[in-house]
Amino acid sequence: MKKQLDLTLYLVLDPLLCGGIDGMVNTAKIAINNGVTAIQLRSEQQFSGKDWYHAALALKDTLSNTPVPLLINDHVDIALATDADGVHIGQNDLPVDITRELIGYNRWLGLSITNRLQLDAVNWHKVDYIGMGPVFTTTTKKDAAPVMGLPQLAELVQLKRCPAVAIGGININNVTEVMQTGIEGVAVVSAICGKPDIKQATLSLIQEIQRAR
Repeated sequence: MKKQLDLTLYLVLDPLLCGGIDGMVNTAKIAINNGVTAIQLRSEQQFSGKDWYHAALALKDTLSNTPVPLLINDHVDIALATDADGVHIGQNDLPVDITRELIGYNRWLGLSITNRLQLDAVNWHKVDYIGMGPVFTTTTKKDAAPVMGLPQLAELVQLKRCPAVAIGGININNVTEVMQTGIEGVAVVSAICGKPDIKQATLSLIQEIQRAR
């Protein structure tokens, strides 16, 4: 039975910002104890298949006795090998239909979209949620699409047909405006990863999200 997927505060772990696998595990532990509702493993650096595997295993173990699901970015093989709770793919990864066929319906499937054209092409019967962004300028994704901005985000939120999470440059200073578009949640990287006080960073974000709802 798969874990429930709550998109309220979706943490994308970055091994570079967190300080390696141990740093990601430590960040995840603190973050889930203070309000993070979903965890994604993503790496923008040179991460070998073995590194992905060991990182996913360590995170899965960390999350095993919690309601928080673990999703793997791009790497369907790693998700299957470690029995992760789901996969998140982008526009240049395996097609949605193929990914769903590989992972089945007992795992969550998320898809990134960056504009109206991509939103209109979503196979709503195959995906469980979508990621919308980048909303603002981001430094944690090298191949990020052009910035969407709040007006376009608000427009896409009204047109979507499944839950969604906003991503890209979201932090304590702009999370309220993002949530006021009516989106289900926000995904963050540097707003938590690498912060000197991970607990306070997480708590502050959750408090702002709750106020905005």
